[in-house]
Amino acid sequence: MAKNVYTVRQVNAYIKNMFVQDFMLNRIYVKGEISNCKYHTSGHIYFSLKDESGAIACVLFAGDRRGLTFRMQEGQKVIVLGSVSVYERDGKYQLYAREVVLDGEGALYQKYARLKRELEEMGMFSLEYKQPIPVYSRTVGIVTAPTGAAIRDIMNIAGRRNPYVQLILYPALVQGEQAAPSIVRGIKVLDTYGVDVIIVGRGGGSIEDLWAFNEEAVARAIFECRTPVISAVGHETDTTIADYVADLRAPTPSAAAELAVADYRQLFAGMELFKNQMTDRLEQKVDWHRQRLEQLRLRLTHASPQYRLNENRQYAADLTERFSQAMQRKLTEQKYRLGICAEKLQGLSPLKKLTQGYSYTRLLDGKALRSISQIQPGDQLAIHVTDGEVLARVEETKAIERNG
Repeated sequence: MAKNVYTVRQVNAYIKNMFVQDFMLNRIYVKGEISNCKYHTSGHIYFSLKDESGAIACVLFAGDRRGLTFRMQEGQKVIVLGSVSVYERDGKYQLYAREVVLDGEGALYQKYARLKRELEEMGMFSLEYKQPIPVYSRTVGIVTAPTGAAIRDIMNIAGRRNPYVQLILYPALVQGEQAAPSIVRGIKVLDTYGVDVIIVGRGGGSIEDLWAFNEEAVARAIFECRTPVISAVGHETDTTIADYVADLRAPTPSAAAELAVADYRQLFAGMELFKNQMTDRLEQKVDWHRQRLEQLRLRLTHASPQYRLNENRQYAADLTERFSQAMQRKLTEQKYRLGICAEKLQGLSPLKKLTQGYSYTRLLDGKALRSISQIQPGDQLAIHVTDGEVLARVEETKAIERNG
């Protein structure tokens, strides 16, 4: 038995490493006819390339499908750029595709990819060079063919969105050998004229039909243009170098018109909304100032001498009323007490006693007779009764014992 025994995994890994180290197999163009093409739910595309001598398995992963400009079908002649490697699980080699183009477009596509890479390295696609598209353009320059669907679509959309916007057409060639110089002239003329925005584009077509928009001269004219440029080349799946350089890319000419021309109906609706909001806020402001004015008026009124005089007058009147009421209550109380005292005095009055059968006796010198010790027999006395005075002489005094 041989000394060196390897596992299947080791053998497949060794072979894969040989493929990886081969520079030519890491970037190779393969031409052939598509067969067994399957679009997987994951987004990957599995297919085979065949010719009269054989076939090779291929896969185009979903992440590499961005540059695919057509739907792959059985029997199509294509050129595939990719790398050849081994799928270790099955021990089979296959072509991992990165770009797929139709065979007739192969040379042009390579030229396109090379120029795109060069311009990108120069920074012509960088976002910092992109100019903003005006929101409300008054003049829109258009570089396209004077006949065809592109100009009709732009005119229809622009007229519907805002009939007051002026469209200025530079009739350019958009296909053929003289197309690129014609497009460049159109961009420069409209840039000098001073429009608000320029639309450069045409309808869709093959890579040959759209090639003028892949020319370096057109890309540089767009990049150097002082006026914002919207590219509108082809259908949504067509991407040209002009699209990368332009300040904004529109998938179709109709979309470019929508981006360049604001819808005046929406503008009026927005203005109406702003008007209502401004009216509401103005009314709120007026109400606030009216309330503030009323507050200041009240404060001024309260601070005025007349108001203070009236306040003091009212306060004095209140004090007078309170004093009067207090005096009245005091007088009433004193009258009541006086009445009580009068009643008491009435009960203690000598005259009152006299009317009850009592009398009052005094000496002639005016002193009241209180005791027999004050008189002697023969002394004269004055006895007061209810209706007069009686003069009497003392005949005799007699002491009386009283208990208690």
